[in-house]
Amino acid sequence: MDEGLRERKKRETRQRIADMAMGLFLARGFDDVTVAEVARAADVSVNTVFNYFGTKEDLFLDRQSEAEDVPSRVVREREPGESVVTAFRHDFLEAIDQGDWRYGLNEGADAFARLVFESPALLARMREMDHAINGNLAATIAEETGAGPGDLTPQFVAGQILGATRLLARHALWRRQAGDSWQRIRPELREQAEALFDLLEKGIGDYGRRPLVQAAQHGGAAEDHEHEHVEGDHG
Repeated sequence: MDEGLRERKKRETRQRIADMAMGLFLARGFDDVTVAEVARAADVSVNTVFNYFGTKEDLFLDRQSEAEDVPSRVVREREPGESVVTAFRHDFLEAIDQGDWRYGLNEGADAFARLVFESPALLARMREMDHAINGNLAATIAEETGAGPGDLTPQFVAGQILGATRLLARHALWRRQAGDSWQRIRPELREQAEALFDLLEKGIGDYGRRPLVQAAQHGGAAEDHEHEHVEGDHG
């Protein structure tokens, strides 16, 4: 169904307010900008701002509802024969190539993160958001797989997948904050992502198993040392 004129104007007004707010937040910090200042910058009333955004945090996280649904959508839209982990592998690698915001891999993600870390209110809101994402994904996996209410598997799988994607995103963010360009970060991030998704797909049962050859060498070295000690005593 085509978007009507009224709906389009409302969408454009909401986007203008959010864009103006983000510009002010980036320039001065989230806690130092008031809703009244955002309203003036967007040429609307304070009441209009609150008609579109319930709180000041909503102005900053204007894509929150979309972000909370992204992981669940990956599961719902996976291809026939495709596992949940494989669907996330494809989606995350695509996001790396596209520099997409959905995993925080876009240009400007470091500036966004800086604002969050500087504001206790935003940090608390992001924790709530992460909790909601975990719950939504676990519920979607349970629905898609027909898991029973007492089955912990969907929660476990959701936690492992989201833990991996968040770890990768944080790694990219730390590299960016250290001064690396996205062009340098992306190839290494792809390699790291492939390795983590390999573990998710195959399991970690054999990860870190000590090679038998290495163990034998350690044993041989110990025997040689003991033999030398005995010979020394006789001498």
